[in-house]
Amino acid sequence: MVWIAVAAALCGAVGLAFGAHWQSAAVRQQGHDTNLTIGSLKKLLRSRRWVIGLLMLATGTVLNVFALASAPLTVVQPIGAIALVITTVVTARTNHLKMNMPTVLAIISCMVGSVAFVLMAINVTNPNNEATPHQTMVIELILTVVVVLFALVGLLGRHRLGAFFYIVGAGVLFGFVAVLVRTIAIALMNLENTAGLRDLPWLAVVFVIIAGLLGSYFVQNAYAKGPPDLVIAGLTVIDPIIGIAIGIGILNELRPQVPASMGLLMGIAGLLAIVGVVALSKHHPDVLDRQAKRKANGSGSWQP
Repeated sequence: MVWIAVAAALCGAVGLAFGAHWQSAAVRQQGHDTNLTIGSLKKLLRSRRWVIGLLMLATGTVLNVFALASAPLTVVQPIGAIALVITTVVTARTNHLKMNMPTVLAIISCMVGSVAFVLMAINVTNPNNEATPHQTMVIELILTVVVVLFALVGLLGRHRLGAFFYIVGAGVLFGFVAVLVRTIAIALMNLENTAGLRDLPWLAVVFVIIAGLLGSYFVQNAYAKGPPDLVIAGLTVIDPIIGIAIGIGILNELRPQVPASMGLLMGIAGLLAIVGVVALSKHHPDVLDRQAKRKANGSGSWQP
């Protein structure tokens, strides 16, 4: 079942990559360095690119939910980093940009690190570890603080914040959403063994809606304010880091007495993937091309 979940997560990453590509292109047509408004949202809903991107994101999300319900969070979450690799290649081809050597090396680093981490995590995690009501409550309490904090900062500083804030905020929020979605999905799969819909974690559903909407708003603003590759890079690093931290720190997904050497190797693999993602955000030809155009126009390089 774990390998089926891994396959579903891989397909979900493809949907995420192409969905993000189409949506970022549509959002950036609305204008650079502008916050998302009701008016611009109405325009986006009339954009075929944005709607196609939304449908692909929805498909990827459904597949990822299945993967989260069928395998440990620590195994599924890192697979999302592959979406960055796909997005990078698609963006380069769409914009007729030649892949440079740093970008190729970054892709290899991201792929090797992610695959190695997943293969090792499969062997050291509990395959059927479900969140207890107490663990779910702890996650919801932490998420409450996170939502309030990001919402207040976003509201008070909406005219001064750059893409970096929205990238970090969306990544953190979606990391929590992934954990709660897994809890809800497992509860739905076990409905026949319970008293029905009354036993569903409805509070978790509410938190998923609130955090998901705020995270989606942050993503759209990040697309408008920064290079799309950097947006995807930030999300595919921060989201899994938060999810894995919760999986290990709160859900106790690691098996007891995991060898220290295995933990070290997993850390190295995760670091390798992160280094690859960061390198992509700096050396991808699309990012370099944007920086060169801004320097030529006298505006300097883009800063988050």
